[in-house]
Amino acid sequence: MHSAFPHLLAPLDLGFVRLRNRVLMGSMHTGLEDDPKHFPRLEAYFAERARGQVGLIVTGGFAPNVEGWAAPFSGRLTTRGTAAKHAPITRAVHAEGGHVALQILHTGRYGYHPLAVSASRLRSPISPFMPRALGARGIERQIRAFVRCAVLAREAGYDGVEIMGSEGYFINQFLVEHVNRRDDAWGGSYANRMRLPVEIVTRTREAVGPDFILVYRLSMLDLVPDGSDWNEVVQLAQAVERAGATIINTGIGWHEARIPTIATSVPRAAFAWVTRKLKGQVAIPLCTTNRINTPDVAERLLAEGAADMVSMARPLLADPDFVAKAASGRADEINTCIACNQACLDHVFQRKVASCLVNPRAGHETELRYARAPSRKRIAVVGAGPAGLACATVLAGRGHAVDLFEAGDDIGGQFNLALRVPGKEEFRETLRYFRRRLEVTGVRLHLGTRATVASLLDGTHDEIVLSTGVVARDPAIPGADEHRASGRVLDYAEALLGRRPIGARVAVVGAGGIGFDVAEYLVTGAHSPSLDVELWQREWGVTDPELARGGLAAPQIEPAARKVYLLQRKSTPLGKDLGKTTGWIHRASLKMKRVEMIGDVRYERIDERGLHVSFGEARTQPTVFEVDTVVLCAGQESVRDLDAPLRAAGRRVHVIGGADVAAELDAKHAIDQGSRLAARL
Repeated sequence: MHSAFPHLLAPLDLGFVRLRNRVLMGSMHTGLEDDPKHFPRLEAYFAERARGQVGLIVTGGFAPNVEGWAAPFSGRLTTRGTAAKHAPITRAVHAEGGHVALQILHTGRYGYHPLAVSASRLRSPISPFMPRALGARGIERQIRAFVRCAVLAREAGYDGVEIMGSEGYFINQFLVEHVNRRDDAWGGSYANRMRLPVEIVTRTREAVGPDFILVYRLSMLDLVPDGSDWNEVVQLAQAVERAGATIINTGIGWHEARIPTIATSVPRAAFAWVTRKLKGQVAIPLCTTNRINTPDVAERLLAEGAADMVSMARPLLADPDFVAKAASGRADEINTCIACNQACLDHVFQRKVASCLVNPRAGHETELRYARAPSRKRIAVVGAGPAGLACATVLAGRGHAVDLFEAGDDIGGQFNLALRVPGKEEFRETLRYFRRRLEVTGVRLHLGTRATVASLLDGTHDEIVLSTGVVARDPAIPGADEHRASGRVLDYAEALLGRRPIGARVAVVGAGGIGFDVAEYLVTGAHSPSLDVELWQREWGVTDPELARGGLAAPQIEPAARKVYLLQRKSTPLGKDLGKTTGWIHRASLKMKRVEMIGDVRYERIDERGLHVSFGEARTQPTVFEVDTVVLCAGQESVRDLDAPLRAAGRRVHVIGGADVAAELDAKHAIDQGSRLAARL
C-alpha cells in the first residue's frame, strides 16, 4: 500500500466478503452489453480493470425484462441461458482477484421503445414514447423481474447486483410526485411511493441470501421540479438498509435535469457534500460519485469522512490501471479522465461502442493491442499535438526508437488552446500525462525544432509520421486584413492565448465548437465556475434538498465579462452539431451570459464601425455590429507541406490528426488515429 493514499487503498470488509480497496467502478453502458456476441470483448474490458486492482466493478445496466429495455434488443438478463453466457465475464474478473456486480437497470419511461411503463402515463422529455401506467399486477410483475434478474446474476457468478434506483429511471419515477400521480397503494404519501424500492430490495435479499452484495443506487439530489426532499432521501436510505442493502451508492440528477452533473465544466467532487450529509443516518457503507478523477481527490473525500467508497466510471475508461498506479507510487502516470464525454456517452447515444478520447483502447481491448514490435524501427514523428503525442508514446512503448519534433517551445498543439477555455481546465491533465509518458517510454523530444524536408531526408529514420496539425482558416472578410495589425481582428488562437487585448464588445465569426469555446472564454470573468464549487452551484441553481425539493434553487448568474455576438453562416440552430451530451450545456451557459446567437449571416466587411453583415442568400437586412473586436473562428486548414516532397523522395510517410483531417480540433479522432497507426507500425 502506498502511503499517499491510505484511505483509498484500505480494504473494505462487508462481513461476508472483503473488497481490496475503496474504489467502485461505476456502472457505465458501453454498447457491448447489448449482444452476447460482444461478451468476449466485455470480458477483456472488465478483466483489464480487475487486473488494475479495482475493488468492485459494476457492469453497465441490464434490463430485468423487455419493458425495462433502454432500447429494443438492448442488454437484458432474463433467462438461465443468458446467465451462462455471462459466466466467462465473472470468471475473468475473479481470475484477476476482483469482484463484480451486475447492474439491474429498468428504464421505465426513459425507455426508447413502445413497451415502456411507468408509475403514471406521463411522457419523459427525453423520449418520444408515452409509457403505459402500470396497474397493481403490472407492478408485481416488475418486482418479480428484478428479483429473478438478481438470482440469475448470482447463477452467472456475479458477486452482487446494483439496483438502479436513481437518475430518473423506473424506481425513481415512483418516488417523486414529478412523475407519480397515482392515488392507490403505490402513490400519494411518501410511504406509498417508496414501497417499490423497499419491496424490490427486501425480496431480492430473501432470494439471493445473506452473502451477496446488494448495492442500492439512491437518488440523493434529483435536480428536477417536485423531486425528493432531504427527509425523504433519509427515510428511503434507512428503509433500504433495513431491507438488506449492503452498500448505498449516490445518484445525482435525473437524465432530464437541465443541470450538468458529469461534464468537464462541473467542478471535481462537486456533489460529495450530499453523500457526506447522509453519513451517520445509516450504518452501511456509502459511496460518493461524480467528477472524482484523481486519487488525490478520492483520498481527500475518504479522509474527510465524506463517504466509505468512491465511484469512478470514466476515470477507469481513461486508465484501467488507475488503482494499481496509485498503489505503486506512480500516480503521475495515470491517464486522467477529462470528462469530455466525446467517446463515451456521446458514442452510446449514437449506438456506437463506448470508448475514451484519451484512451482509445477502452472497449477495444481485443483488437487494439500495443504488443512489442517484432523489429525495432527508427521513426520520426513531426508535431507534438495530441495525435503526435499518442503516436510517439505508443510507438516507443512498443520498442521503437522515436524522435518527436515540435517547432514550438512546448508539447500540446491545439490542446494548449482548449485548456484555456473555462470549464476545460482538465485538459491540462492530458498534457501532464503525455509529458510523463514521453519520459517513461524514452521518446527523444526535440522542442523548438522545425523539421524540414532536408532534415527528414538525412537517412536517420525508417518511417516518418506527420502530425503537423492545422492553422485557422481565413474567411476572407473584406477589411479584415487592414484591421489585423491594430488587433481589432484576431483569429481564435490569438484570442485564447491572450496575445492581444480584447474589447468589451466582440463579434465571434463561426459557431462551431471553437466558436462556442471562444465565446465562453470571452464572457467568463476572472474566476472559472468549474474551479469554484460554490460559484458553480449558484450559477446553475443547485442547493441543499433540505432547503428546496430536488435541490433546485433560482440561478444567480455572474454578469458577463463582455458583450458577445456569436454568428454563423448556416441557418440551422447554433450548436446543433455539438456533442449530444454536452452541447446543451454550452448553449445554456452562453444563454445565461446573454450571448446573442445569430445564424444565416453573410459577412460583408469590417471597418472602424465594426462588422457589417446581411442575412440570408438574398443578403437582406444589412446590419452593423458595433464591436471593438472581431474573432475569426471559421474553421481550420491542414498543414501538410512536408507530405508531397517526402513522398516524391520515396520516403514512407503517414499523415495523422489535423494534418490529415482539419475538423474542429478533433482530439478524439487524432489520438485514436495516432494510437492505431502506432499499434501497426
